[in-house]
Amino acid sequence: MSSIKGMLILGFGGHARSVADVALASGIKQLYFLDNNAKPHESFASFPVKSTMDFELPMDWVVFPAAGDNKKRSEQCDWAIEQGLRLGTLISPTATLGIGAQVGEGSFIAHHAHLGPMALVERGCIINTGAVVEHECFVGQFSHVSIGALVAGRSRIGARCFLGAGSTVIDGLRLAEEVTLGAGACAHRNLDLSGTYVGVPARFLGSKD
Repeated sequence: MSSIKGMLILGFGGHARSVADVALASGIKQLYFLDNNAKPHESFASFPVKSTMDFELPMDWVVFPAAGDNKKRSEQCDWAIEQGLRLGTLISPTATLGIGAQVGEGSFIAHHAHLGPMALVERGCIINTGAVVEHECFVGQFSHVSIGALVAGRSRIGARCFLGAGSTVIDGLRLAEEVTLGAGACAHRNLDLSGTYVGVPARFLGSKD
């Protein structure tokens, strides 16, 4: 990120502030939040929060989708692309990436997270503070692996999944798209249906519909 001088952060919720923290730790000097609900003269750590984009983004700036909600983050990415803006990828200097690990554009790897060798994290994902995505795992686009969650080796996480804080996915499992795994839950088998799972071992509560 050394060539990136500034970042336009989309949103101003809790996750957006975590994004700002990692951006500053990564050497980005200028931040600007864009949020439809911004209040007049609102700021965070002296950086402005605006409800409209009232300046032309410099060429050495990037845009970063910072909604914690998977659907909203996907919409933010779509908006940035429609505007012809450049999406950034943000990896904390305290995160560790194994040999061959790959991170898609618009994805966020938080402080003390770990991606094992050959792990692949697709576009627009969140791998949050202290989370582990081990060797040869796949995380589909716009998924969120929460604080302290563990995805063991060779597991495949579908698109737009949410793995709650402290949850676990055992080695080599597959999760369907749009699976929510509750905080502290443990997936010990493939989760083939979209919907919410809780408990140890994880049991199906039902779909979102």
